[in-house]
Amino acid sequence: MLKGIILHGGHGTRLRPLTHTGPKQLLPIANKPMSQFCLETMMEAGVRDFAIIIGGAGSNKVKEYYGGGEQFGVKITYVEQDYPRGIAHAISLCKDFVGNDRFLVFLGDNIIQKSISDFAKKFENSDASASILLCEVDNPSRFGIAEIKDGEILRIIEKPKDPPSNLAVTGIYFLTNRIFDIIQRLKPSCRNELEITDALHMFLKENYKITYYMITDYWKDTGTPEDIINANGAILENMTPYFFGKKESQVIIEGNVMVGKGTIIKSGTRIKGPVIIGNDCKIGPDVKIGPNTSIGDNSDISRCSIDNSIIMSGCKISGDFPIKNSIIAFNAEITKSSTPEKVFLLGEGTKISL
Repeated sequence: MLKGIILHGGHGTRLRPLTHTGPKQLLPIANKPMSQFCLETMMEAGVRDFAIIIGGAGSNKVKEYYGGGEQFGVKITYVEQDYPRGIAHAISLCKDFVGNDRFLVFLGDNIIQKSISDFAKKFENSDASASILLCEVDNPSRFGIAEIKDGEILRIIEKPKDPPSNLAVTGIYFLTNRIFDIIQRLKPSCRNELEITDALHMFLKENYKITYYMITDYWKDTGTPEDIINANGAILENMTPYFFGKKESQVIIEGNVMVGKGTIIKSGTRIKGPVIIGNDCKIGPDVKIGPNTSIGDNSDISRCSIDNSIIMSGCKISGDFPIKNSIIAFNAEITKSSTPEKVFLLGEGTKISL
């Protein structure tokens, strides 16, 4: 059976101030930490024994959330990486954990909506030393890129200025323990990191077999606020609607909407899906929410409009103003305004009076 490794470190600099108080992989998408989507995707592929690599701000929050894995029906071991030294370096720290088993590596900020069970079975039954998932992208110079000819990988290049294809190497890797010998011989890149793309390219040069599979639907590397908001909308679109709260009269609900227990939707509220609202929230009066919006548990939203945004747990928002394309972190408070539309990127505990 495959073992699993989730990379949960890094500084998340492009997501500050959201990541000043914790790792970006715990930021919620559809009211669930993004790394939990990785865990669940791997579990669906049969993985039950995990190592989570932690390091940087809020590593303790990762341990607090996932614990030993009991609540998910899995076993979780934690591996510390003292500083971001590259994906290959992070993988090398798991040599003892992996032992002689084949394993699956998932970057904790990668979101897909496709089962990888078939890919996992094919890899386990193959003689390949590695297998990677590729996805066509519009901006290949941002990613590691694979050059393919006649169904075979010719080379893998990290963030090429002149990309040979638009096939991005996603942050999902099926590997064997042969990778540890390769990583031991790697030299740091210009970023002073041990690059997984360099390790895979060395596999190719030494005639090890690398297979690949294509992701033809949704994949997102959630490195920016825009990426996270995009992934949030995509996940919400495919969720099954439910309503466990209560609503007053004169409430309009349209489309794919999920409402948690203990939540009250007050009069004059209009919700246009896809939207998810957590538990124990007060929504309204006179609120317009959606589409593509998540609101976390214990939030109090009144007299405003919110769309294409993520409002995390414990937020209080009240005032005559629209919020759009925004991410507002845990326990933030925004009150009163008569000025035009606002765009926010607020860190945890922020308070704004407009």
